[in-house]
Amino acid sequence: MVVGLGNPDDKYIDTRHNTGFKVIDSLAQELGIDVRKRKFGSRFGLGEFADNKLILLKPWQYMNRSGQAVATAGGFYKLNIDELIVVTDDMDIEPGRIRLRYKGSAGGHNGLADIIQKLGTNEFARCRIGIGRCAEADAVGYVLDKPQKDEEPLLAAAIERARNAVLCWIEYGIETAMNKFNSYSD
Repeated sequence: MVVGLGNPDDKYIDTRHNTGFKVIDSLAQELGIDVRKRKFGSRFGLGEFADNKLILLKPWQYMNRSGQAVATAGGFYKLNIDELIVVTDDMDIEPGRIRLRYKGSAGGHNGLADIIQKLGTNEFARCRIGIGRCAEADAVGYVLDKPQKDEEPLLAAAIERARNAVLCWIEYGIETAMNKFNSYSD
């Protein structure tokens, strides 16, 4: 199951915080999966890739309440924790870069924190997409704002890299995906 984090309202569509949703949309387009079904408090779609059944999931609550949708869908499909990857934005990574990890803390990200709390573990894969940092006082406004014009090509490239990294994870596993996609030049 690939989970992209974002916020559901139309006013958030093109914000930095909806980068996870954009990766799900890119995967859906690449694989021909319709992600408009409503279940688990989410928009989701089912498909296949590399002989694996695949669930694409966009929790349809606000970012900091993403965990219940992930836990409910994972439980319904009886997924093991190693069959989950969460795609999200990250202010601690510069725009245009991505970073895959097989486990870790929430790192101050409320969506990841809620998923960790609802699953009772932090041992799930995640693909974090750099959106860059702003002054701490403006963090909420920054993530809920649209990227600057000079950031747009960097974020578009990062979304494509994240899509390819997720496909690599599905086909070859997290270690191979980390080795291939965590360096900046790939």
